[in-house]
Amino acid sequence: MLDPLPSLRRAATAALDLVLPASCAGCGRHGEPCCSRCRQALLDPAPLSGEPGRRVPSGSGVPGYALAGYRGAPRRILLACKEGGRRDLAPVLGEVLAEACVALSLTGDRDAAATLLLVPAPSRSSAARARGGSHVLRLARHAVAVLDRGGHPASLAPVLRLGPGALDSVGLDRAQRTANVAGRVSVTGGWRCAAGARVVLVDDVVTTGATAAACVRALREAGAGDLAVLGMTAVGH
Repeated sequence: MLDPLPSLRRAATAALDLVLPASCAGCGRHGEPCCSRCRQALLDPAPLSGEPGRRVPSGSGVPGYALAGYRGAPRRILLACKEGGRRDLAPVLGEVLAEACVALSLTGDRDAAATLLLVPAPSRSSAARARGGSHVLRLARHAVAVLDRGGHPASLAPVLRLGPGALDSVGLDRAQRTANVAGRVSVTGGWRCAAGARVVLVDDVVTTGATAAACVRALREAGAGDLAVLGMTAVGH
């Protein structure tokens, strides 16, 4: 049976957000969900340019990127969004994701016919239910809207699922994480990737690359060829 307390905390947070001014999830400053300084920390240490120091192991041979290390303000912001019921952070994080896609040239040629597909990394179904839905899906949805408004055609493709039996990956090492997702990530409903599409797998935290590798494998089996992994943060970077 699911513990009702996390859901009750999120409901209380949402109710308070209606009557109290927002505070920055990164530093606590009042006035907005994420202040300009903490927002910049999500893109630290420099404007994105795909420099080697920003690459992270995707575990799959495709380019992998992270916007910030999983520490300090970025970590607090993601935890507030993921576990703290701070849905007001989704638009901000979606904007940052969209900026990263453009800065890292993941959007390709804006005159090209191919559309960028953002694919959220899947969560355990029980965890997503406890959180009131997939937070990565919410971020990706906002990112697609921002990209479209900026003239970069993009679509949301929530086509990956994590099958039953997967454990909470917190505390697992790389070998354990690899075993945890082995054979459990698949595409839904017989989805096939359109020819020539550029696919970006989006996740909140890249740890060892085991989950990304399993997701990329499933996407490749579904016909995806042009692939990249983009994490909001990465452990150890």
